[in-house]
Amino acid sequence: MRIGELASRAGVSVRSVRYYEEQGLLSSTRSPSGQRHYTDSAVERVAFIQRMYAAGLSSRTIIELLPCVDAPSAENSDSALERMAQERDRLTAHIAELVRTRDALDGLMATALAYREHLGKPCPVGR
Repeated sequence: MRIGELASRAGVSVRSVRYYEEQGLLSSTRSPSGQRHYTDSAVERVAFIQRMYAAGLSSRTIIELLPCVDAPSAENSDSALERMAQERDRLTAHIAELVRTRDALDGLMATALAYREHLGKPCPVGR
């Protein structure tokens, strides 16, 4: 199938399909005129890529997980699970940092509110 049909069947833009190919996540063959052609399995591949992006993974990380899909084995599965656990740990640390940042902002807002109330003027922030 050509790129437009793949994009339509997978529910993504043609631009996304091109990007996935540029990143090494997807491959195609080329016709003599240079048009991309994909197999039917490319639809499933694009769906997999979409799920990985939705999980917050980068294209570099997705490439590291592809051996589990392309050449299933216990070793590739273990490697993919380990890599996903690393990404989960990274996200957990990022969430903790965001919570600390939000808490710091809450503290600043409370200070600003107390200062405004001390001045006798209501503060709309934080109410």
